Amino acid sequence: MTPRASVPTGRRPRDGPAARSSRRLAALRASSDERTPDRLFLATLRIRIPDGLWTGPFSRAHPTTRLEVLNQGEVTPETSVSDYWISGGPPGTWAPEIARYPDVVRVDSLAEVGDGSLYRIVYRNPPVVYLYRRLHLPLQFPLRIQAGRISWEIAARYSAFREILAHARGADPDVTIVSIRRGPLRSHLPMLTESQQALLAQAMAAGYFAVPRGITLTALARKLDRSKSSISESIALIEKKLLETALGPKLAPA
Repeated sequence: MTPRASVPTGRRPRDGPAARSSRRLAALRASSDERTPDRLFLATLRIRIPDGLWTGPFSRAHPTTRLEVLNQGEVTPETSVSDYWISGGPPGTWAPEIARYPDVVRVDSLAEVGDGSLYRIVYRNPPVVYLYRRLHLPLQFPLRIQAGRISWEIAARYSAFREILAHARGADPDVTIVSIRRGPLRSHLPMLTESQQALLAQAMAAGYFAVPRGITLTALARKLDRSKSSISESIALIEKKLLETALGPKLAPA
């Protein structure tokens, strides 16, 4: 008789990132109480960026260059504006190359910061923007990109988290769940009203928050057909809310 091959016991067979991610998700879901409405999933995904988005091929062409997406605002229903910090070189170094990508509408060089520079880029929306818009979820910033991969942070109820994860797996079947846990929902809810979010996006697109500032408060008010005092008060309230969100409940005023 041919002896049977021995099978090691007590050792888990090798597997890939996708299997490890599935185990993390299953374990956390098993420990979750679905009857608890004030809990959400906090996760970090590692995703390969598709070639159709400029950050994918650009960062793969420059694998040592680091990018951070600092914010996102709506310019039109189909386009967004974001500030990017990109490592390497003085302001303007990357602008001509970035402008050549078909999904990029406009590139402005803002300022040198640390070992990189700030760029304001208007671009055609990737599909994930429409997904977050439909789910009424805020994007979590900064988003970090290097060598064609993005670290994507998610704060959402489980039902929305499943949709986002399915979307990510459609873009990258080998998406990795780097970390996942549960947390209180209230500290991650967007604090701005729809009108405040619209004003913030309009002010960003007009260059009001650029360094140096691209438009004065008076000119912004005229552009939006509102009084200077109204715009000033509204922006001050927006900044106060965002600051309180960033500081968290422990540091927010009593």
